[in-house]
Amino acid sequence: MAQSMEVAETLALSVLCWIVTHENLLPAFLGSTGASVDDIKAQATDRAFLGTVLEFLTSDDTWVVDFCDVHGVDYEQPMLAAQVLLGTARTHWT
Repeated sequence: MAQSMEVAETLALSVLCWIVTHENLLPAFLGSTGASVDDIKAQATDRAFLGTVLEFLTSDDTWVVDFCDVHGVDYEQPMLAAQVLLGTARTHWT
């Protein structure tokens, strides 16, 4: 099922809040993205930044399952939202 930009942004913001409230995930997010807490505040509405948030989440299946179970979201939704937000800029590791 395709997502709208609004739905993707809303999901990404939920993921960002979830990351920030997990004391072990926030340092990992900051370290892997090079972002600071100030960057999070300043870029929380930027689509590219929100896409990065979703890419971070989807880099670990356990995080995806934990987030989705808590928020009642289908497991594929974070990946679909990342595709909507990042389009062709999405990182491909293979």
